Amino acid sequence: MLSACTRTDQAPMQVNNPDAPCGMQQAQALWTATDGSQADFEQLAQEYTCATDSERVVLYESIGRILENCFQSADMLTVELLRPTQLTNAAEPQTPDWIMSGYSPLAHFSDDMFANQLAFITILNFPHYTLDQKNRLGADWNRQQWAFARLGDVFTTRVPAATKARMAQALANAENYIADYNIYMGSLRTEDGRQLWPQDKVLLSHWNLRDELKAQYASEDGQEKQEMIYKVMQRIVNQTIPQAVINNGEYLWHPYCNQIKIQESQITNNQEPYTRYERILEVAHAYFEEDPYCPTAPTGIIRNFEEGMEFPAAELDSLFRALVGSEQVKEVADVIRARLGRDLRPYDIWFDGFKARASMDEDALTATTRVLYPDADAFEKDMPRLLQKMGFDAKEAQSIASHIVVEPARGSGHAWPSLGRKEEARLRTRIPASGMDYKGYNIAVHEFGHCVEQVLDMYEIDHYMLSGVPNTAYTEASAFLWQHRDLQLLPQSPITNDQSQMSQDEVFDQFWSMYEIMGVSLVDMQMWQWIYAHPKATPKELCEATQQIAKEIWNRYYEPVLGEHDCILLAVYSHMVNAPMYLPNYPLGHIVQYQLEEHLAQYKTQEEFANEYARIYRLGRLTPKQWMIQAVGEAPSIEPILRAVDKLVKP
Repeated sequence: MLSACTRTDQAPMQVNNPDAPCGMQQAQALWTATDGSQADFEQLAQEYTCATDSERVVLYESIGRILENCFQSADMLTVELLRPTQLTNAAEPQTPDWIMSGYSPLAHFSDDMFANQLAFITILNFPHYTLDQKNRLGADWNRQQWAFARLGDVFTTRVPAATKARMAQALANAENYIADYNIYMGSLRTEDGRQLWPQDKVLLSHWNLRDELKAQYASEDGQEKQEMIYKVMQRIVNQTIPQAVINNGEYLWHPYCNQIKIQESQITNNQEPYTRYERILEVAHAYFEEDPYCPTAPTGIIRNFEEGMEFPAAELDSLFRALVGSEQVKEVADVIRARLGRDLRPYDIWFDGFKARASMDEDALTATTRVLYPDADAFEKDMPRLLQKMGFDAKEAQSIASHIVVEPARGSGHAWPSLGRKEEARLRTRIPASGMDYKGYNIAVHEFGHCVEQVLDMYEIDHYMLSGVPNTAYTEASAFLWQHRDLQLLPQSPITNDQSQMSQDEVFDQFWSMYEIMGVSLVDMQMWQWIYAHPKATPKELCEATQQIAKEIWNRYYEPVLGEHDCILLAVYSHMVNAPMYLPNYPLGHIVQYQLEEHLAQYKTQEEFANEYARIYRLGRLTPKQWMIQAVGEAPSIEPILRAVDKLVKP
């Protein structure tokens, strides 16, 4: 039995504002007959409502300690269970491993906390604030008050454990499907039978396909490869890709005519049976099952944007459309057209010529990275040096690096944050037997940027309930900050120019990246709106609807710039399958990154840069708006990047 707070008949204390929500009312709304009678509730409220601020602080510290231990213990178990399905240095996954990849140790946590009444005691003393309330009132809160408010976000619904478990399984099925979606490039053939890639070239969709397409801008004969990758991507989206060529190099595949052969004998082409869209709908149905238990956020869309991202979907939609429909897009497109010396093609949304590495020999860069990083251990050992090169002193660099482990991923790689101060942040990266190629290095530096942020706002945060960032866009911003400095982090850096502020080409690159990923995000957002409007849709119907959405957005915002009516390229991202509604975090992350870059440019030494970067990421999990105001002095906005482009393209 928990120790009672001092008995009081007062209403629960609030975070120093009469407009704050009432914990009594919120707890009452979640109380059911299985919890006891009304008299039982009133007794609980009277006995466990704190009377003083000091009591409330003591209660906060106790609950915070409990949550940290529960969350990190469950996370550590999940990490161990997923090793065979996610890492290459583990045993080959067997049937039990695939089964357990969908297991959620926390599925019953909320049920248990309501049953033992800890959830009710939390709500009574730390009520939930809406996003609007956090943004209005939070400007005047101190760190303790923000931590109290974040504790109020923990118990807001009572979704049954079985329902949570089904969501976990659906997400695991989607992740496993994407993790093995490899295209054997050496088995592709042109219409006249030529082989464009070496036999051992295997690329994961969509990430590696996109990066290979980008790499071809530096090749004299790269456009033929780009056109073939473009055709492969189209067949992935419209599900005309032959089932036999997914994660299988035994067949020769002619993507243009879509014929497959084995030992030069043509065989029947059985296309993939809408599996991509089956996985999306499986997750959608899990959302539908959760919806009735979330009265304040009754759809997965609302929960993702209003509660998860804490950025309303309508505001993101307007923000994205304002940029992709801006005049600056056409002006930057003219710059790209001049550099390519040809009309633009749809895949030029991934134009990579603005990056410093675009004029460099990628094979030479790969030769360097393979020597540096033959395996994951080599990258892990080099992390202190990378941190020092970014401006951290030796002691801080060693401290941050000590909380990060590097592991070889089966998929494209990712960063896995710690949920407590007894576990490490995990950098997962894909490293071939020949060593880390340059593309892999570029991605690894991106993931390292995630991990550095995750250490700063976990191990160096002042309140556990403030650990983390406002949403995943803000950790993406950190990852982007590191990623675009990947060349200067090499021991013998080929970059000699001043990195204290973005160059002209870097501004163009940032803007063009926003243009590309905002269109992708708009497709993803509209797809989910369609799913909720058609809850009984079949995978085939969703496939057709997604293509139509992609065509409409393309025709309005991209065809005038890149050509080709009814292009479906914007629907190729694998995140649409294994990370529902995650994609909008990327363009928001680019927006945040650009504002951070402008702010950090005033710090002229690497040491000053690192200190200010660390200060910003120690702000922790404020709302996106309040975090940005405290970080750089203004809310998230596209105006800074639009102004910067204008200065560069207009006399």
